Amino acid sequence: MGKRDRRIDAYIQKSAAFARPILAHLREVVHAACPDVEETLKWSMPAFDHEGPLCSMAAFRQHATFGFWKGALIVDPKTRKSDEAMGDLGRISSVKDLPGKRVLTGWVKRAMKLNADGAKAPPRKAAKPRKPLAVPADLRAALAKNRKATATFEAFAPSHRREYIAWIVEAKREETRARRLAQAIAWLALGKTRNWKHERR
Repeated sequence: MGKRDRRIDAYIQKSAAFARPILAHLREVVHAACPDVEETLKWSMPAFDHEGPLCSMAAFRQHATFGFWKGALIVDPKTRKSDEAMGDLGRISSVKDLPGKRVLTGWVKRAMKLNADGAKAPPRKAAKPRKPLAVPADLRAALAKNRKATATFEAFAPSHRREYIAWIVEAKREETRARRLAQAIAWLALGKTRNWKHERR
C-alpha cells in the first residue's frame, strides 16, 4: 500500500479555503491511480513518488498548481500551461478547472510507466529573461523615506521586486494603491517578501 504523509494533511489544512478541495481531490486521484505511491514534501510542497519523482501540487494565495516531473512527456503540448504557472495545468482556482478523473488517472499511469522504464525528463528550456518592471514614482518616493525598506528592496532578486511593483500598480483604486504602498514599505522594512505569509518554512 502507499504511504501518506501527515505533513501533507497539515499543508492542505493550512491552505486557503478554495485550494483545499483541489488539493484533496488531486491527492485522492493520485492514490487511486497509483496505490503504491509515497507522499513526501519537496521544496516545502506536497509531492508523490513511485520509482522516482512522479508529480507534485502546491497552493498559493489565489491559485493552486499541479504537475508531473516529466510533464513534457505526459501532457499534450497543446493543452499544457507550464508557461502560466509552475506545473502543467496553469493556475487552478477550483476543481472545475481540472481535467476529469479519467484524464488525470491516465496521466498518473503514464508517469508511472515512464519512471518504471527509466525515461529521462527532457531538458528544460531556458526561461526568457523578463524585462524589469519600472519602479513607479510613488514607490520610489516612499522607499526614499525609509532606508531599511530601500536596502531590502535593492537586495531582493528581480522576481521579488517585480511582485511588489505588480501588486501596487495593479490596484484599481487610489485608496487601494495607497494602502498597498504603505503595507509594502512596512513589510520591506522588516525584510519580508511580498508573499511572505505563504512561504512554507
